Order: sequence, then C-alpha cells, then structure tokens
Amino acid sequence: MRGLLAIYRREMSSYFVSPVAYIVIGFFLLIAGFFFYNILSAIIEQQMMMAMQAQRMGGPPDMDVPSLVLRNFMGIMSTFSLFMVPMLTMGVYAEERRRGTMEMLMTSPLTEWQIVLGKFFASLTLYVIMIGPTIIFMLIMAAYSDPGMPWRVMWAGYLGTLLLGAVFIAIGSFISSLTESQIVAAVVTFVVFLLLWVIDFGVRGSSSTFGSILQYLSIIRHYDDFSRGIIDTTGLVYYLSLAGLGVFLTLRALDSMRWRRA
Repeated sequence: MRGLLAIYRREMSSYFVSPVAYIVIGFFLLIAGFFFYNILSAIIEQQMMMAMQAQRMGGPPDMDVPSLVLRNFMGIMSTFSLFMVPMLTMGVYAEERRRGTMEMLMTSPLTEWQIVLGKFFASLTLYVIMIGPTIIFMLIMAAYSDPGMPWRVMWAGYLGTLLLGAVFIAIGSFISSLTESQIVAAVVTFVVFLLLWVIDFGVRGSSSTFGSILQYLSIIRHYDDFSRGIIDTTGLVYYLSLAGLGVFLTLRALDSMRWRRA
C-alpha cells in the first residue's frame, strides 16, 4: 500500500507541475459551461413557446426542464470524455518510456500492481477533479427549477460518467504502455474509444445474436441508462469488467517489459 501511495502522489504532482492538467481541466469546464447554458436556454425557450401555444388550446403542457437538461448535458459530458481522456492518458507510460524513467520504476522494489494501480487512480482522480465542478451547474439549476431537481437521475448520471471515465482511463493507460510516443498513444486511444462508441451502429434494434452482442459491447448504450437515472446491474458489470480488463492488460504489458529488461 505504501508503494501504491508513493506512485499516486508522484503522478498527481507531475500532473500539476506541468500545464497540461490546468489546460485540459480549464478547457473542459469552459466548454461544459457553454453547452450547459445553451442547453438550458434552448429548453426553457422551448417550454415557453409550448406554454404559449397551449394557452390558446387549453392548459399548459407539463415539461420537466431539469430532467431534460440533465439528460442532454450528460450526453455532452460523455462526448467530452471521448476527446479529453486520451489527452490525460497519453503520457502515463509513453512519456516515462521516452525519458527512460520507466527503467527506474521497473528496477525499483515496487511491484507491477503498485505501479499500475497508482497511475490508474491518479488519472481517475484527475478525471474526477475535471468533472466535479460541473455539479455546481446542477446546484444552480436546482435552486431555480420547478419542478424540483431529480437528484436520483443526477447522481446516476454522474456515476455513469465516472464509470465511463474509468474504462477510458484503463484502456488509454494500456495503449500508452505500448509506445514511447504520446501522439501515437493519443490517436490510437481515441480510435479505440470511437470503435467502442459506434460498435453497434447498423445493428441497433436487431434481434439477432450477433446484433445483441454488438449492442452489449457498445460503451454508450450502457451510459444512456445511467443518464436516464437507471442504475442497471448489467451496466455496472460491463463497465467494471472492461476497466478491470484494461488494468490487467496494462499489468501484463509492464510484466512483459520487465522480462525483456531482465
């Protein structure tokens, strides 16, 4: 545990020594705030237009603005993660290999598990720091919304976002462990994420066995359930299994690296 914490602290300090973390977090929050404002404005405007139309024809329609804003904003958050996480993970191992510091880690008393988990949890912490401040947007909306804020939907959506980020980080870290180039790691990571995103494209609604398998493997299909406030065991198992697979493959990559240097 001491070795894992040492790696964790080392990684967290390296993130905030360089400007990369500040740039990524700042850019993410700026764009997230822009889209949140525009989503909220568009839905409120739509509600007002529907209310004016309904007054001429009868009673005003019921429209759950907070739920609509939440679902649309969670969709934006998942899309941002698709682009941002490769920037967070591209240097986790690639930069270590380029500088030669990976050799020092591999010859230290630290185990592969301590190195892999320390780096994984540090990247996941940075991801939480990145998405955490967006909860302020939700609190502001809750203060002025009527009907009240659907808190269960909100927390389910953030749980889905966290699980999605954990999968992306685990896979991105594995890809970073295979190359010395951060650019190559970022591009390959994004391509793999995109494939998982659209893997069920063309078979949606299909009842065939092959179509059902591809739909289950779609990373965004499970996320949609969380964004609607549905915490399904299938989604939890899927995300945790995929994140665990990414961590395991990274461990095997480091183990192979140690054997080659022995």
